[in-house]
Amino acid sequence: MSSEQPADVPVSEAETKTLTEEEKALRRQKNKDKKKKKKAASSAASEAEDLTVENLVLSEDDVKSRVLSSAQADLLSLLQAGGKLPKGVADMKKEHAFWQTQPVLSFDQKVEENGPIETKTVDQVMKEPYPLPSAFQWEDIDMNEPAAVDEVYNLLSLNYVEDDECMFRFDYSREFLRWALMPPGYRKEWHVGVREIGGKRRLMGFITGVPAHIRVYDATKPMVEINFLCVHKKLRSKRLAPVLIKEITRRVNVTDVWQAVYTAGVVLPKPVAQNRYYHRSLNPKKLIDIGFSRLHPRMTMTMTIKLYALPKQPVTKGIRELTKADIPQALTLLNNYLTKFNLVQQFSAEEFEHIFLPRKDVVHAWVVEDNNKKLTDMISFYCLPSSIIGHEKYNTLKAAYSYYNVSTKTPWEQLMTDALIYAKQLDYDVFNALNVMENDSFLKPLKFGIGDGHLQYYLYNWKCPEMSPSNVGLVLL
Repeated sequence: MSSEQPADVPVSEAETKTLTEEEKALRRQKNKDKKKKKKAASSAASEAEDLTVENLVLSEDDVKSRVLSSAQADLLSLLQAGGKLPKGVADMKKEHAFWQTQPVLSFDQKVEENGPIETKTVDQVMKEPYPLPSAFQWEDIDMNEPAAVDEVYNLLSLNYVEDDECMFRFDYSREFLRWALMPPGYRKEWHVGVREIGGKRRLMGFITGVPAHIRVYDATKPMVEINFLCVHKKLRSKRLAPVLIKEITRRVNVTDVWQAVYTAGVVLPKPVAQNRYYHRSLNPKKLIDIGFSRLHPRMTMTMTIKLYALPKQPVTKGIRELTKADIPQALTLLNNYLTKFNLVQQFSAEEFEHIFLPRKDVVHAWVVEDNNKKLTDMISFYCLPSSIIGHEKYNTLKAAYSYYNVSTKTPWEQLMTDALIYAKQLDYDVFNALNVMENDSFLKPLKFGIGDGHLQYYLYNWKCPEMSPSNVGLVLL
């Protein structure tokens, strides 16, 4: 071997014998130095990965500013970019100091009982709001006021959930917000805002709760569904989100309600269930053009469009749009169906009417009526578009989200094919569904693709055994 051989090439035993002792020592030292460099490079790469993970997982404040958003996992999973814990951060205990102060189960707790974690009385609840920095004040947001709805819309549209690559951002319509936040029995004081005192008096923070009767296994409790936790980007470092969470908790507790349900795409202490989103292309060419999905190998655009093609009209005999006259039968149909599952909302007639009667570009529902005027099946989905950021041709991704579906007579595959057809007729680009209830019956046959992320279900101040995805009978907006 030439003396010009690079030092990082290993020297065989025979070649070493031709070297002087000094040369051998020098070569061994160079090889040791090379190994140290490799180790240092590996360590640096690991540190770089940790930094990247930190950026992907979000800082603690950013996580807290979004953890109660039932919509966050929807978008991140929709974009196949979120909810999945990067390698090296599986143990999240130290990341959740705030939640360790709250009545929720820790990651290592296994329970068999079904009941509250702690019991309090209204007399033990603070009567005054939590203090805010001097530049801000609390405000009840009146969703009956168009100006207030505009403020909420603007805050969410510019500061709420978007994907990591800044390609898509949720775009809740004003009509959707009113529908979601004003069910029967809603309370204005549970629409909590944080406003600037001086300057432009902008709305800088928001969190909401809406009432619902939730059954967990065999226990039914009045709860709140927590949603729309949002902090203006300029205040993300001010630790405002934990204060918002504590304040909505206080406001709920003073009404003698002690439990809450919420979902998130991040893993917090401690999920009661972990579900997945699935996506079915309705407009594959647009989805590929905007970067939502990609053209698969050995597939042309023409082949892809043909793969996801649907019949022009629904095929189920007796299927029609839900009307007000259907509410008594449809309510019974749905509530009876939900008895199969372990985490459900129990709907009143007033709630069912508000939630399911069709509203253009908000919520759609159909029922199947047999020859005896009996309702046998039901399908529904809601509309949640996303803004497409910086695309030269498209500015909106129109997504339909499977809501509550019931099949007692029509086969699942046929019934949900009709749902896809209706969504296509209404110009939706993609149809999304969770693997809740009996949805697994139709996801694969109807060409739904699995998303990367999980959607975690959480209960506040309630302990119960964990449940499988198909035992969840609850869909949060």
